[in-house]
Amino acid sequence: MMRLQVFVVVCLFSLFSAHAQVNPLRVFERDSSEGFQPVKIKDVKVLYVPRSAKLSSPVTFLNKTRVLTEKFKRFTPQSFWTKGHEFGLNINEVAFVNWNAGGENSESALARARVTRNYKFRYLTWNNELRLRYGINAQEGRQLRKTDDQIRLTSTFGFRKDTITNWYYSVKTTFNTQFSNGFQYPNRDTPISRFMSPGYLFLGAGISYIIDEEGFNLYISPVALKATFVLDEALSNQGAFGVEEGKSVFTEIGFLINNTWEKEVIKNVFMNHRLSLYTDYLRSFGNIDIDWEVNFNLKVNKYISANIGTHLIYDDDIRFEEDLAEDGTVINPGAPRLQFKQLLGVGLTYSF
Repeated sequence: MMRLQVFVVVCLFSLFSAHAQVNPLRVFERDSSEGFQPVKIKDVKVLYVPRSAKLSSPVTFLNKTRVLTEKFKRFTPQSFWTKGHEFGLNINEVAFVNWNAGGENSESALARARVTRNYKFRYLTWNNELRLRYGINAQEGRQLRKTDDQIRLTSTFGFRKDTITNWYYSVKTTFNTQFSNGFQYPNRDTPISRFMSPGYLFLGAGISYIIDEEGFNLYISPVALKATFVLDEALSNQGAFGVEEGKSVFTEIGFLINNTWEKEVIKNVFMNHRLSLYTDYLRSFGNIDIDWEVNFNLKVNKYISANIGTHLIYDDDIRFEEDLAEDGTVINPGAPRLQFKQLLGVGLTYSF
């Protein structure tokens, strides 16, 4: 009986030992073929299997890796600044070859640029805009002439008491001037305007009503400073643009209302409206200076658009038909007039 028990124990021990020695393990080998291919699997015999081994989660080896084709997008924190850039060029041409009805060849071009930087976070808003325009006209038989010239910089800072109201306590500044000399054509000898002659600076404090979704901004300032600069000596000695003769700066304190409105009135037709009304408290209260500009941008596609616009100005300090004696004495100081400009053009536009 004792021998039988020993024989059974020896048989069981041999059986378990043989099973441990022939335990198959699935491992992965590299494949010699190109590209991403499943690896080959084969069975190998191991004598001992550690208890910490995870046979259910084998390690996979890839034969070849590829470089990322797209740039990795890193996380960037949220910015409360918005920016915009718009550049445009309008070109018009009229050419005649053996045209019986007559006519003269002419070409004209108008370049424009608009750059914005706006900040808004909870109670604060800060809007900045730079507008540049310059146009020229070339006609057969006469020299190049300027058709448009503008530099306009506007900055408005506002604070509101909560995040619900659209009313802001605001400080606004506007600066206007031009690039090059202006002439009363065909006279090209004596310029009637230059860079910073005139230059206009408005600085005031007041309240603003702003609706960002509608592109609407109404600014009312009961205390606004208007400074007129005439840095050209010849124009200054003439007392041009309201400055005293020989002076280069003329300042006024008055009441200012400014309104801007940008809206898509119908599909692919965008309106840009700007109105400025100013009256001086001390010298001529009730005489209102008007600067009103309306532009329509008809978008054909991403790069082609048509522009229709009007610009109306009335400034009580700008006089027309002034009569001077031979010694320079003013005989007739002239009178202010309504100034009007109309624009129509088709050209290229690039925005980003």
